[in-house]
Amino acid sequence: MDAGMRLLTIDDVLNFRQQDVRDLYKEYMNPALAQMLGLLNFDKRFVKASGMEVWDEEGNIYLDFLGAYGALNLGHNPPAVQEGLGKVQELPNLLQASLNGMAAALAHNLAQVTPGNLRHTFFCNSGAEAVECALKTARIATGRRKIIYCEGAFHGKTMGALSVTGRSKYQQPFAPLIPDCKAIPYGDVVALENELARGDAAAFIVEPIQGEGGVIVPPEGYLAKAREICSRYGTLLIVDEIQTGFGRTGRLFACEYENVVPDILCLAKSLGGGLMPIGAAVTTPEVWDRAYGSMDKALLHTSTFGGNTRAMAAGIAAVNAIVEQDLPRQAEEKGRYFMEGLKELQARHSLLTDVRGRGLLIGLEFAKPKGLVDRLTGGAVSKFSEEYLGAMVAGELLNRYRIITAYTLNNPNVIRLEPPLIVTKEHIDKVLEALDDIFTRNRSHFHMMLTSTKTVVSSLFGKR
Repeated sequence: MDAGMRLLTIDDVLNFRQQDVRDLYKEYMNPALAQMLGLLNFDKRFVKASGMEVWDEEGNIYLDFLGAYGALNLGHNPPAVQEGLGKVQELPNLLQASLNGMAAALAHNLAQVTPGNLRHTFFCNSGAEAVECALKTARIATGRRKIIYCEGAFHGKTMGALSVTGRSKYQQPFAPLIPDCKAIPYGDVVALENELARGDAAAFIVEPIQGEGGVIVPPEGYLAKAREICSRYGTLLIVDEIQTGFGRTGRLFACEYENVVPDILCLAKSLGGGLMPIGAAVTTPEVWDRAYGSMDKALLHTSTFGGNTRAMAAGIAAVNAIVEQDLPRQAEEKGRYFMEGLKELQARHSLLTDVRGRGLLIGLEFAKPKGLVDRLTGGAVSKFSEEYLGAMVAGELLNRYRIITAYTLNNPNVIRLEPPLIVTKEHIDKVLEALDDIFTRNRSHFHMMLTSTKTVVSSLFGKR
């Protein structure tokens, strides 16, 4: 060992201050990200979390209305999942020359709760990996190459998943991507049929609600019609429920609103109970048999850590807890209450132009600036609004009201409200009151710019 080498320990990290983390991020990880998060004090150091609440190092308590983008349906550190992990501490976690009983049991449970005849599961470690599996499975099962996806979609940032993610900002720097992937407008069944009628599409991959696209809810009947069209042309329907799954929208899975059974269902996020990374692609026996149904094909797609004991135990505990606590019903009821309050705010504040979503997946979109101020600034206020207003509102919620939110990746003019499904109406009321105060104090884009500029300046001078 090099005499000058010093390795940090877990105890060292537990004693870090906020500035220690900033410095290490800047030196060893992503300096630009550290700088960006620091501008609006999004780089706080949180030291404890339970349920809906997280604590910073100064003892301040924050309400989490972001929920790790849908990964915390049960809240932070759910006791049921922690208990499940405790029961498997002495079991081998990785043992490839064997069949894992925990993986078999979680696959069984997923077959019970997912729609229709979905049965066979491939386990991996993330949503993007689940999408990779789905795309590969569709190609081998159909013998076709083309994948149809939607503009505004977000399916991940690995190479295959990125190839079907509908925003050029993320795609272009890595071109050329996987060939034979074609984007069509979201919610447009005519465009879908025009593509599938060519007879060369392996799959159509779609989100029941576009989360990163700005919480976009498609026209009623869209998913059911897509199912019909896919079946007509022999194209597999891949439904990405990585963010919408496990009760988020008021049903266990959002595709159940239209009684749709996909050929492949992609899952992740809350499947791990907020404690373990798990991804899963669940498919029908017919598709699985065509793809991997013989011994020479059984190992064509594998993952070293996929299906490990601790992750599977977390998944078993999480799914059982979600079902036992009837969280889908709670999400529907509390989401309706939340939406009613937000619609009232929209009626009173011109800065808030749209409120949309389903269950506890809600997006707030802000009005674009117009009039004299924008002309006087040469369009600067418009550019600010399109790229940063969501972040500014989220910054106000965090720094003034201690409420955690974020803007959507593909539409930064929208902030998402995606709390754990255990949220109470009292928590929701606090967010409604905070938003009302923000919109009352900042009646225009220009006022919001001024408020946020003060925060940035204060942040810059308060850090070294």
